Parts: sequence; structure tokens; C-alpha cells
Amino acid sequence: MKYSRVFIDTIGYELAPEVVTSSEIEERLAPLYATLRIQPGQLESMTGIIERRFWEPGFALSRGAALAAEQALAASGVKSTEIGALVYAGVCREHFEPATACHVAGRLLEMGHRLSPSAHIYDLSNACLGMLNGIIDIANRIELGQIRAGLVVSCESAREIVDTMIERMLQERDMALFKTAIATMTGGSAAAAIILTDRSFGNPDSHRLAGGVCLSAPQWHNLCRWGIEPLPGPRLASGNALSYRQFMCTDSVEVLEHGIELGQETWKAFVEELGWSEGVHRTICHQVGMSHREAILRLLDLAEEHDFVAYDYLGNTGTVALPLAAALAAEREFLEAGQRVGFLGIGSGLNCTMLGIEW
Repeated sequence: MKYSRVFIDTIGYELAPEVVTSSEIEERLAPLYATLRIQPGQLESMTGIIERRFWEPGFALSRGAALAAEQALAASGVKSTEIGALVYAGVCREHFEPATACHVAGRLLEMGHRLSPSAHIYDLSNACLGMLNGIIDIANRIELGQIRAGLVVSCESAREIVDTMIERMLQERDMALFKTAIATMTGGSAAAAIILTDRSFGNPDSHRLAGGVCLSAPQWHNLCRWGIEPLPGPRLASGNALSYRQFMCTDSVEVLEHGIELGQETWKAFVEELGWSEGVHRTICHQVGMSHREAILRLLDLAEEHDFVAYDYLGNTGTVALPLAAALAAEREFLEAGQRVGFLGIGSGLNCTMLGIEW
């Protein structure tokens, strides 16, 4: 896919306030470590994540997304009434119904940012690729001339699932469970918002979205799952469980192996599609962790010094991770005008999306 009239106008973000170190998480897991004879320091050593952030208990996802959106609007020449579509693309949502995007729009209204009555407001979900898919969805609308500007938002919260899995690991004290729960301990919390336009709003510093490629390998759909499962115990007459709990299960070794394979295929198609045979100047990868980053950069023959890292102090913030890293990279002047920048995303499923931006 290629675009001729789509630009990333601004990126806003909101960081969760509570810093939680990997050492603090391991202190909570001390009884499990003692039972399984695991030495402290493994979490940081295996993932490269020193700390992550959590929202305060009970924090509303729509509030975080709205705060990030307000920042993006403040830096943009686009008025809220000119937003033709608002897409919420997070894994975490406030309710089954209505769309969390509706809650975000409501909070923006309370903050003085009224959307047009004709704006499309809806959710989109695809694991950690949600915001990249949202970018594509908005880009297609702009390219077709349906809207002039759109807003993609997300807010992810890791506190609840981390607390749940720690409690379960302490109860079961099982090595197999520990191995599938390690990835859960890398989770962080943050919010991000991206405004895309047709560049008719007068922002000379916007960045052209050249295009991208999406590839999938759904045979690996069971490698990483996050959801709700029934608790053991009495059931209703219908057979349904009386109570449920959150769970997250990741086969990190298989995800790495097959994710890298899919990444290689996607990169080849990406370079060919955009005609970027000379490569890219900078990359922003999804912020999974140290092993994934080192492996994908090595296999794609990309220089580590040209790739921006944020996971070490923010953790894996899911859909927010890549756009948040891009915003931080721009702030620190890691990204400069004229550079070809690759957004390299991968999500459970398995799906891989790579977008090219002329910064």
C-alpha cells in the first residue's frame, strides 16, 4: 500500500505516574523464587527492562487517551471539530459496550474539545498492532478524500494483569507457569494519540506517510493470549462458571522464533513496496524487550545505533509502545527532517505491519 496525501501531523502521549522497577516485582515474587531456586535479577537480565510505569488504581483508560489526544491537538493546527474520525485502538478497554472511543470523545468534550457530529467514532483491535492499524484505517479515509484529518488514540494499563499473574504464580509456584508469565511482567502503562491529515492545515513540520506492508501467520495464533478464563469450582446449572479471572500466557521462545521469521518476510516486502532499496535511516520497533530487538535488527541487518529504545524504562506498553517511542525519539532529535523512518510493528496472531514515513 502507498499513500500520496497522508501526513502524520502530531503525536501526543501521557506517561503513567507510578514507577515500578523489575527489582520491586521480583521482591513480590521472592517466595516463588525461593521455591523454584531462581536467582534475583533474572527479570531485568532476560528482558532488558529496568522499570515500567503503572496508572493509579481505578484510573480510567479513556482519561489517559483523552489527555494524550489533548496534547496532540495542542501541538497541531487541527481543531477538534475538524477531526473526521476518532479510533480507539487499545487492547485494554473500559467496557464491552459502548466503544471506548465514545468515552474518549465524551472526555474530550468535557475538556472543551468538541468533535464534529459527523465524526466516525469507533474501536479497532489487533493486539499490539492496534495503533498502526488505526493509522492505516485513517490514512485510507484521507487518501480517498472522505476526511481531512483523523485521530488514533490508545491507553494501556498493565497493573491489573501483573497483579493477577503475580498472585497466581505465588499460589501455584510452578516453573511452567513462571515461564509463560515472564512476558506479562514486562508490561507497562501509557497513552498515546496520533493526528493524521491531508496537510491542508498548514503544518510544515508534518511527516509524509509513504506507505507500508502487512503480513500475517495465523497458524501461530495461540502463542500469546490475554483474556478471561473460568475459575475452578462450582458451576451454574447451565454449566457456566460462577467466577472468572484474567490470564496472560506467552510462549516467549516460539513468539520470538516465528515473529522473527514473519518480520524478515515483511521487511523484504516493505523495502520492495516503497522502493527503499537503499534502506532506512532510522527505525522504531515495537518495544517488546532486549532479545526480540537484538534478533530482529541482526537478521534485518539494521544498525542498533539507528534504532530507538524506550522499553528499558517504560516496559512493553502494547499498542502505545511504538508511537510513544517515536514521539520520544522526535523530542530527543533522534529523528530528523529528510530521514526515511521505518515503524516496525508485530502483534500476537501473528501479524506484522511496517510503515514508512518520510520524516
